[in-house]
Amino acid sequence: MVNTAIFDMDGLLIDSEPLWGKAMREVFATVGVELTSELTSQTTGLRTVEVVDYWHDYFQWNGKSREQVTTEIIDTVISKILAQGTAMEGLHYILDYFRTKGFKLGLASSSPLRLIESALDHLEIKPYFNAIRSAEFESHGKPHPAVYLACAEALDSHPLHCLAFEDSVTGMIAAKAARMKVVVVPEAHNRNDKRYALADLKLDSLLAFGDAELAPFV
Repeated sequence: MVNTAIFDMDGLLIDSEPLWGKAMREVFATVGVELTSELTSQTTGLRTVEVVDYWHDYFQWNGKSREQVTTEIIDTVISKILAQGTAMEGLHYILDYFRTKGFKLGLASSSPLRLIESALDHLEIKPYFNAIRSAEFESHGKPHPAVYLACAEALDSHPLHCLAFEDSVTGMIAAKAARMKVVVVPEAHNRNDKRYALADLKLDSLLAFGDAELAPFV
């Protein structure tokens, strides 16, 4: 029986994916790398250090270390979230829904912990979560299941009793690899990606999840 809901954060709870894109383009531009929106979307769901490694291997820039670029991107995203970050549709609804049902709530994100905490504080939702885990402390990031397994362990929940909510293919694969049931809420421009067929349920909004959608999992 599913008794635990674990959420991704970026693009699912907070509309931060565009902010990530802007931050990456701004910081990469300082080392002479021009990233289009299409290119930045290729690394959605990965850890920041993995994104920087990916593009460093491709562009081989000089002038700043990968560590410096990574730090600057995280700092820029945090600044943008605090200034412009808005909740995704249905954010408070879905958290209240599962809390009312007595579910344990967890968060499993690829973002660094300091960014996660800044975003949750900005949205004033940190108290909802019984456990918060960042993939920065795991051996591998998404699509590896490590962060989901770590979150389930922190919640004292068996992975088979967990329902994961994701917005990206990378995150969906991570949650499925952890043997969890997965609900995907993709961004509008990605909704027709055939890979989402791997999910147990695909929705256009968190608001679309209710008792009828929960029933097959419990």
